[in-house]
Amino acid sequence: MNNFKFKTVDFIIIAGVILALIVGFFTYKNFRQTASNQIEATSQIYFDVYIRGITYTGSEIPLHAGDSTFISIRNVPYSDLQIVNVKSEKRKVVLPRISTNGDSKMPVLVVDDPTQSHVYDVLVSLTDTAKITKDGAVVGGNKIKIGLPITLEGKDYKFNGTVSNLHVSTCGSEIINHSDDIQ
Repeated sequence: MNNFKFKTVDFIIIAGVILALIVGFFTYKNFRQTASNQIEATSQIYFDVYIRGITYTGSEIPLHAGDSTFISIRNVPYSDLQIVNVKSEKRKVVLPRISTNGDSKMPVLVVDDPTQSHVYDVLVSLTDTAKITKDGAVVGGNKIKIGLPITLEGKDYKFNGTVSNLHVSTCGSEIINHSDDIQ
């Protein structure tokens, strides 16, 4: 006679098959949402990438509004995106302003840092079409959220920055213009 004994591995395999069948059944009956069912809309998004501490000795930063730049999200190549706006400033230093009239207030003076004359902070606004889910905007399989590392790459440059702002457009022709200081 053939004596067949169940081992622990056999029970684990049987339990895994049963669990897979249960999950498959609930997915088929729409009790469980798959990734394609979570997409609520497709919309234009605008997001800012803050690039801190670019050392550049040329006359003009190589990023320009209206150009396109290739981006990588978390070091994974994604696509060319249109640059909506670029704002760059040299590094600044805060100095106390010496009061000559004995005023108790000590206002400060913000000037370009002479020790870092070729160091810039840059704010780049980009636009893309994203899938909107309940967790936020998704482009290239990545959720675009503040703090996400982004690499901008062009013919002459490769800059690493982070997402610092995100705006989901409610109408197709909305363009964001930043006039605030970037520091």
